[in-house]
Amino acid sequence: MPKPPAFDPMTVPTRMGSTYPAEFAASTASRTKRRLGDHGGLKNFGVNHVTLPPGSTSALRHWHTLQDEFVMVLTGELTLLTDAGEQVLGPGMCAAFPAGKPDGHALINRTADTATYLEVGDRTDPDEVDYPDIDMQVKWIDGVERFVRRSDGTFYD
Repeated sequence: MPKPPAFDPMTVPTRMGSTYPAEFAASTASRTKRRLGDHGGLKNFGVNHVTLPPGSTSALRHWHTLQDEFVMVLTGELTLLTDAGEQVLGPGMCAAFPAGKPDGHALINRTADTATYLEVGDRTDPDEVDYPDIDMQVKWIDGVERFVRRSDGTFYD
């Protein structure tokens, strides 16, 4: 058993699904995340160990206004979706998504095997998120992150 600050990532509790509004939650429902950065007490950036079963998606295609994101595939194969199209990423391959670049991205597991990856992002607030394929954004309203409709600014329940 490792001693702090070391730890076994498989002992970190998992969090399943997403916080998306119900109408958009299905594709990420079986995704699990282990919040390694939180477990280790990190404050400036997050690190997640993410597991995607066959047919599941990392997120809805999105981009961040202020936060950088980085992913590295650990096991399996994942299809990276961006404005440029699709490409398959295998173990050891990485992708970087600079803050403020309006190029939505997501990973999808189109194989019959479970895939895992590391996800790293900074914690710059008040970050906002745009979902270019649907009528949704994340906006900060009265100090709270809210899912809103891009078309008219109304809240999702």
